[in-house]
Amino acid sequence: MSVLLRSVGIAAPVALAVATAVLWHHEPPRPAVQARIVEAVPAIPRQYLALVQMTEQADAAAEGDGMDGAKAREENARLGFSGGTIASAKPFRALATAGEDHDRALQCLTQAVYYEAAREPESGQRAVAQVVLNRVRHPAFAKTVCGVVYQRFDASVCQFSFVCDGSLARHPLPDLWSRAKRIAADALAGRVEKEVGTATHYHADYVFPRWAPHLAKLAQLGAHIFYRWPGGWGLPGAFTGRYAGGEHIPAFDPSRFATVAEPAIDYPPVAALPERRASNDVGGRMDPTKGWKLSIPDPSTSGGALSDMLARQQTAAQQPAKSLALAADDHLSQKVQP
Repeated sequence: MSVLLRSVGIAAPVALAVATAVLWHHEPPRPAVQARIVEAVPAIPRQYLALVQMTEQADAAAEGDGMDGAKAREENARLGFSGGTIASAKPFRALATAGEDHDRALQCLTQAVYYEAAREPESGQRAVAQVVLNRVRHPAFAKTVCGVVYQRFDASVCQFSFVCDGSLARHPLPDLWSRAKRIAADALAGRVEKEVGTATHYHADYVFPRWAPHLAKLAQLGAHIFYRWPGGWGLPGAFTGRYAGGEHIPAFDPSRFATVAEPAIDYPPVAALPERRASNDVGGRMDPTKGWKLSIPDPSTSGGALSDMLARQQTAAQQPAKSLALAADDHLSQKVQP
């Protein structure tokens, strides 16, 4: 205790002397250093590590183990919806004001809405925008809109397939793009699609990803089925991530998606062949350049002219002498010299 009092007694005169010297020389006080506090990336809870890895590594080959669309729809229908009320997400207002970050975020969110759901009903498009913004605020994902949309864009498997499968090379249709941009702008201004709540995942109904049974199935809008994380990690209280700013749109490299050269063939392509069909022929022509192969079933031997022909051949084989006699009679009847 005495040591503490002695330290205070020594420090106080020193501080007073320093302050007096500053005032004596009329030096203005120096501004405090403004240190930017960088938010640490929250650790993923141990019980969710395997599930996060599963959703990040899902690809077309693993989704449903290659099951066809009809089978996938059956499996999706069999998987029940999560019970209870769907908790609504909070409005996203971090980019409500205009600026460079807003413009870039709007571009990325419009791309997501367009390339993921251009032909979906408007509610389905708003749901896709909601998923992107929900991810921005969830600990498992990036903290910018473009960061979420382009997550793993340089890998073979990405979070939103359009950024790594060459879809960006397709020029968008103006009318559909305008609608997608309007929906994205509404979402950035705070509009919430309540039907999907805190959903962070979705997929088309013609696939059945292996992670689907492990997440909480919330709703289906159009062809897309929406999910949230199971347990508390999927409830509003878990969405504690803060928007980081610094939106960045990666450059699109079309050379990554150059088409493989067509194999050389020694016959002209189907498109170059002249049309030689009747005007009322509604059939189609087989295109071998697409890998199609002709498959004709063996003829049935259960009756008809084929059975008669086979029976006659068998009889002729069993009675060669009679067959020769019949042949001679034919010649004689036709007055043909042997």
